[in-house]
Amino acid sequence: MDGYHADHGGFDTGRGRGRPSRRNATDIGTTYVHWTHNRRANGRSSRVFEAERPSPSYVGDMLPPAARKGWPADSVPAKHLHSSLNKVRHPVNVVKWTPEGRRLLTASTSGEFTLWNGTGFNFETIMQAHDCAVRAVTYAHNDEWLLSADQDGFVKYWQTNFNNLKSFQAHNDPIRDLAFAPTDSKFVTASDDATLKIFDFATSEEQSTLTGHQWDAKCVDWHPTKGLLVSGSKDHQVKLWDPRTGRCLTTLHGHKNTVAMTKFEPNNGVLLASCARDQTARVFDIRMMRDVFLLKGHEKEISSIAWHPIHSSLLTTAGGDGSMFHYLLDEQNPPQGTAPTLSPYDSQNPSEAPAQTLHPAHKVSFAHEYAIWSMDWHPLGHILASGSNDKVTRFWTRPRPGDDTYMNDRWHIGQAAAEAQGTWRKAEAQRLREEEEAEAEDEADGLIDQKMPSKQAMLPGLPGLNAPMPAPFPDGTSTGGSQGFNMPGFGNGAPLFPMQGGAPDLAKIMEMAGGQVPNGAPPGFPPMPPGFQLPPGFQPPPGFPPLPGMGSSATPPENSGVGGGIRKRAPLPSQQESLAQEMRQGSENREIYE
Repeated sequence: MDGYHADHGGFDTGRGRGRPSRRNATDIGTTYVHWTHNRRANGRSSRVFEAERPSPSYVGDMLPPAARKGWPADSVPAKHLHSSLNKVRHPVNVVKWTPEGRRLLTASTSGEFTLWNGTGFNFETIMQAHDCAVRAVTYAHNDEWLLSADQDGFVKYWQTNFNNLKSFQAHNDPIRDLAFAPTDSKFVTASDDATLKIFDFATSEEQSTLTGHQWDAKCVDWHPTKGLLVSGSKDHQVKLWDPRTGRCLTTLHGHKNTVAMTKFEPNNGVLLASCARDQTARVFDIRMMRDVFLLKGHEKEISSIAWHPIHSSLLTTAGGDGSMFHYLLDEQNPPQGTAPTLSPYDSQNPSEAPAQTLHPAHKVSFAHEYAIWSMDWHPLGHILASGSNDKVTRFWTRPRPGDDTYMNDRWHIGQAAAEAQGTWRKAEAQRLREEEEAEAEDEADGLIDQKMPSKQAMLPGLPGLNAPMPAPFPDGTSTGGSQGFNMPGFGNGAPLFPMQGGAPDLAKIMEMAGGQVPNGAPPGFPPMPPGFQLPPGFQPPPGFPPLPGMGSSATPPENSGVGGGIRKRAPLPSQQESLAQEMRQGSENREIYE
């Protein structure tokens, strides 16, 4: 079953916090075991599977999406599973499941790749993949190669273990999308220079350049089985191309603003979906070269779309306001008071019939706070991942039988309304923050393992306080060495003591001090103000006379305030040692500790 609830979560005890940390998890394997054990044998009864009952007792009878191809409504990802965040947060431009579905790869504007576990959704590793924002990522059909493209127009080849083998500049402008050919021998890129380029994968040589768009090319996709390309542009046009000749086959008009994404349906390859900034998405039939469905419901521009890998009639769209809508192409779901329309497939003249208007079967209005840039389905079709401009990666799944609490959570009705109804509690927010902190620790460990520098400089000696490091002095040190330091009253870089020949001028120091030498101070040393204490580890400049207690063999007296009782790189004092020290000082009573 899809065990996403906390009582089906795993225990994560690897951080040594002294207590197990429950994390929401999901496991599709149990549903496949159930399906394999109870499925029909060939040649037996042709009756359909028994439908799942809306009761929690039927959780054990859940089947995977592949066993219920005729019920796409059962696979609608309405339940929020987990939100994953990086320690140093950046907008997530691309989310992509690995071919085996065990991990999710996310690419951000910082040029980093982050891997998240596909079952527990916790952080696994992070790496600096590009020097600038990553705009597109795609896997080859043979699951052996990964291509990534960035803001500077570079394309990189990666193995499945994320070993970078090749990098070259394909465009001089940002690359917005790329796609593999069905044979994996070629790939195509779309760039802001208004062109599409086809490259040979083995040699990385440019084979052809497709020109015809009048503005930036924002998206491109290669048909899953045919030699056919589709691209969308800022010029409001969707174009179909022949990759062999580079000729534009046709131009599909219908959008009235920038086309954000175009995707072929991966199973049959008959339908083509596109979304644009005109708040609509359209589904075209490439056999008729026209749009057959018009998807409405969004109040802002639509930024991304995703086809379900198993159900051909389930299409998910995501908007610029962070909303996520799920459409069933065989259901209109018209709002109350709206008359249903006729599908072009059911009309007498399909080529001239208007496109059928569809409304979402399910809405997640508050899925993210800002625009959702990318969505990707798990290869088994039970989890949908989304990456947004709010710097969060979220996982969604189908609700279990009898679970209707998701309808009143913060993702559907908003945080304020959920708090008013009691479906969103501060304790839940605290638990999420603890998980974020745990993931931040995991990411910090990953950076240490890969010897990557931290994104922000830390002020030495003050853990957790972010501050820029001071600029180095001309001598290459951070404190100026013996040349001097900046201090009010001494000028910028003025020396603390009068110097002569690289050493302190003792005569000048005596004159400044009025000729008086304090008791216990070395000859020629000026008096210090009352209560003056040298900082721990202070080293005098060359030629300076030694000060009391600064020798290598000298130790400061106990409780003197100069390094007394300070332990470096050692365990903290035990309770018994603290008690003995307090009793020696006579400041506390023994009964307090007993």
